[in-house]
Amino acid sequence: QVQVVESGGGSVQPGGSLRLSCSASGSIFSLIEMGWYRQAPGNKRELVASIRNTGDTNYADSVKGRFTISREVALSTATLQMDSLKLEDSAVYYCNAILRQRPLRPREEIWGQGTQVTVSS
Repeated sequence: QVQVVESGGGSVQPGGSLRLSCSASGSIFSLIEMGWYRQAPGNKRELVASIRNTGDTNYADSVKGRFTISREVALSTATLQMDSLKLEDSAVYYCNAILRQRPLRPREEIWGQGTQVTVSS
């Protein structure tokens, strides 16, 4: 059984910063990619940023230059540093892990429960 748990989040004024952390634990043979998604009320869940086990990163255009994703491979954690936050960044942020629990097993996609980020003045 694999679990993905987020921490961080909260409320901040526009222009402020927040840091989200995600930890994957359990039976993990290979942690292929970790990412952060967000979903605001009435909107679809969208990719914010992702990082592969190669270190390659991908960002939504709306967060480029403001958010930074990093990963501690040995600890199976991923961190999202969010700077210069805007009102439109308010959403529930979900961590996503793509992994294999055993060699030659299919990839699995595990989601965390989500953490609220609120940007308001």
